[in-house]
Amino acid sequence: MKKNIINIIKFLVFFSISSFLFWYVYRGQNINELLFTLKNEVNYYWILLSLFFGLLSHISRTIRWNMLIESLGKKPRTINTFLAVMVGYFANLALPRMGEISRCGLVSKYENISFSKLVGTVVLERVLDIIMLFIFLLIALSTQFSVISHFFSNNPEVSSKLSNVFASATTLYVIGAISLIIWILRKKFKNTNLFKKLDLTFSNFMAGFRAIKELDNKWYFVFHTIFIWIMYYLMTYICFFSFGFTSHLPAIAGLTVLVMGSFGMIAPVQGGIGAWHFMVIGTLLVYLPGVANIETMSKSFALVVHGAQTAMIIILGSLSVIALPIANRKQKKLIKSKI
Repeated sequence: MKKNIINIIKFLVFFSISSFLFWYVYRGQNINELLFTLKNEVNYYWILLSLFFGLLSHISRTIRWNMLIESLGKKPRTINTFLAVMVGYFANLALPRMGEISRCGLVSKYENISFSKLVGTVVLERVLDIIMLFIFLLIALSTQFSVISHFFSNNPEVSSKLSNVFASATTLYVIGAISLIIWILRKKFKNTNLFKKLDLTFSNFMAGFRAIKELDNKWYFVFHTIFIWIMYYLMTYICFFSFGFTSHLPAIAGLTVLVMGSFGMIAPVQGGIGAWHFMVIGTLLVYLPGVANIETMSKSFALVVHGAQTAMIIILGSLSVIALPIANRKQKKLIKSKI
């Protein structure tokens, strides 16, 4: 009961933040202009194609995760890992980062694999995603530095917040204090049951995190790591052709929008709502200065693209929630018959 109340409070807090950001981005927008653009100036066939690339990225992520789990000596069914990944994306719409925990919990439940080991593999995945984002950022900076610098000069509050995240003295003090306390008390608690449980959990976590060392086909793993982000890029760039005002933008602009939007997705809000819109709209405004009605058009782009991707997650995630127990019904019966 207490856990449910805490989760509800978390949801309301993050939902309030995302709602405020969404309102802040679209405040003062003429609704009739926005609706007219959405109805008459969008080619939704390109949006559907972008969702196909998005689906390919989810499938590739499933295969890559399976490879990590298999390197631990387990062989989960692909259907279970795919459905768990989709439920994870769906869960992120409720609470930020909840998806990583939920997909590990589901695979642990249906495949009888250590939860902490699965968490280790997911953390490794996130590290790889950060590396890929950093590579894409370097490409964007080397080719579109003026665009990115112009964005931050137009939005100084964004750069100051990013700086605070990495340079907060309070954060460093807290991390240092916690580390010092753990180091001082480590001998005192070394023989307690709690310490042993935590030590086992940490060992399992590190086994999952180090799973990449045991991969049978590392190049295939690298291929999927790159492929996922190429699909993310295509999912973004192909949407440019849905609107007349973005259809002429160069391919590198799609990468810049992807990178800037990814920073919006990192924000602690459900599905990047509001934050993603802000980053993408601001980037398009830099690329298209002086274009008539550009602010409304940019807001329409962000609304359609993010809305379509979110709708896909809601549909596939909901279906996955229903499909998981059905897909494992025969497996449960088989286990019961053996018992």
